[in-house]
Amino acid sequence: MTESFRDFEHAGWADPHVCVSYDDLLSSLTTQSIAPLLDAAGVKAGSVVLDVATGAGYAAGAALARGAHVTGVDFSAEQVRMAKQRFPAASFVEGDAGSLPFASAVFDAVVANYGVLHFPEPERFFREAFRVLKSGGRLAFTVWGSPQEAKLFGAVLGAIDAHGSMDVGLPGGPNMFLFADASASEAALASAGFKDATVTRVPQTWRPSSSEQILLTVKTGTVRMRGTLQRQHIEALDAIDDAILTALEPCRSGRSYEVPMPAALTAATRP
Repeated sequence: MTESFRDFEHAGWADPHVCVSYDDLLSSLTTQSIAPLLDAAGVKAGSVVLDVATGAGYAAGAALARGAHVTGVDFSAEQVRMAKQRFPAASFVEGDAGSLPFASAVFDAVVANYGVLHFPEPERFFREAFRVLKSGGRLAFTVWGSPQEAKLFGAVLGAIDAHGSMDVGLPGGPNMFLFADASASEAALASAGFKDATVTRVPQTWRPSSSEQILLTVKTGTVRMRGTLQRQHIEALDAIDDAILTALEPCRSGRSYEVPMPAALTAATRP
């Protein structure tokens, strides 16, 4: 049986080692967009909030700190376990973004911090978010900026293109950077029934402490990049590593780095 994109993503995020590595190596970056995300969703004291693809629960925890009533959902049992441990005052459940296990019209806000790029059918999530939101409720989600903007991804993709291959047998899925394009986000949300969609850029900087941390991050703390790198010919691996670090050399200061990694933040209202 051919592995589906969902199965591939689920297997990756079910792996405790990947979850811990992502949390250890990238949470200092991914949490930078949470305050703008919650602002865009109108999250405040008393809001009833759903955090989809909650991961280790950071957006849910930040919504709790604002006095919101928060539920987090993730398709990874391991991520749900980590979130429950970190933020016991929130409710966390295992479930799928394309078939949310909640009644209709119960949430004031639905947020997803870097979740949409992992969904096999993002449009199903948008329709589900519309369904579970109250009239006047807000959807807000973040994705990474384009590879030209988000320099780590540009470096990795450029290195693989130069010294390896992107065609390594991974199951096909949506373009990871599709919703970095404002027109694509606006059209998808309008199709799901939302109105007044806006897309803004959130400046962010990743600060790995060494070149070793950069390579460890892409090889252990991601799913698509990790899978693509694992399937390269062994003789290409050193050249790919060197090319990644060469591309990020302008971001280096001493041993550490300051890597631009902006987010695209989309928000819209359910009429």
